[in-house]
Amino acid sequence: MESVPPGTFEEMQQLSESVYYGLCEKLGTSQQVAIRRETKDIKELVVSRARRHDESTERVSGSRREGFRLKSSDLDCMLWLNNHRVIMDMSQFEFYNIANTTLILSDSSGSPPGFALLRLLTQTRTTDSDVLDACFKMNNRVYISSSMYRQLTCSSAFPNSIVHGPCGSGIVAGKEYDTAWCFACDFWPSFATSWIDRGVSWPDSEVVHEIVNCKSGCHFVAIGHPLAPHANEEWRISFSLAEYKLVSSMNHCQFLTYGLLKLFLKEIINQQSEETSELLCSYHLKTVVFWVMQQNTLHHWCPQNFLVGFWVCFKLLLKWVYEGVGPNFFIPQNNVSFQNLRCNAKQFVPTVI
Repeated sequence: MESVPPGTFEEMQQLSESVYYGLCEKLGTSQQVAIRRETKDIKELVVSRARRHDESTERVSGSRREGFRLKSSDLDCMLWLNNHRVIMDMSQFEFYNIANTTLILSDSSGSPPGFALLRLLTQTRTTDSDVLDACFKMNNRVYISSSMYRQLTCSSAFPNSIVHGPCGSGIVAGKEYDTAWCFACDFWPSFATSWIDRGVSWPDSEVVHEIVNCKSGCHFVAIGHPLAPHANEEWRISFSLAEYKLVSSMNHCQFLTYGLLKLFLKEIINQQSEETSELLCSYHLKTVVFWVMQQNTLHHWCPQNFLVGFWVCFKLLLKWVYEGVGPNFFIPQNNVSFQNLRCNAKQFVPTVI
């Protein structure tokens, strides 16, 4: 076996530290990131206290919510109606006052993992008109079509938006935005319960408890599985709140590793060609970091090991791109977000390397 030249490890550690502290200047120190998150959290708490039951919730998501302030980042926002709630089974019916709450039942029995049909169970005088207009009948039951609801709400936040995935997208004040109208569910889905006991090293039990038992729940965003029989009617399950709590639980070295992957995507990968610019998004990178952390691939996340951590994450990303297999962190059977990568791997991998 070829020996490692003397001083190589020390040089790598010094280089790693230099990159780490350089990223602290570019992306923020741990204190700066904490202040950004706390500012958003406090603002959201104050607004939520004054919000009425028959109003909607608007929540900044994506990079800005996580604590990044990248010039190239979009403005991402999720919106949902407070008096419309999704339940996972009929036993949860009792937790709501159906006189002022429209209840919707998640039916995932015939859908791919991570997707579901939404069945309208109750109507009130405050049931949203867009919800009613998006309804269709199937097997003598009333369901809400994701494609119809997405079209109806696309320009609700900003006029003249265009449909992009589950979002309404466009440019306002020189900034790109994505707004996603969705439905909130206060309960952790039963088909994601295996995640609760899966982690050994990360996340810790307190974070898991906060995610599962403190009404973080999940959301249903208006897009179906493209290969499913009911692609225009199905809804994708989003764990946006849980993901935010997981990102917030990272140490700063882990957070900056995620940040460097984002920079690498935007400034290198996306600049190679039109073919590679649309293959990956920040969600893929975040999922990679989550899996690397949970599998405890790197035992010590510290400035001296920073480039090692980045390389471990990047190798896993390349593996997923090449194989076309990248499991969702909460529902591993759901591989939908990586479904288009394998056919482009021959273009993507040599270009990036």
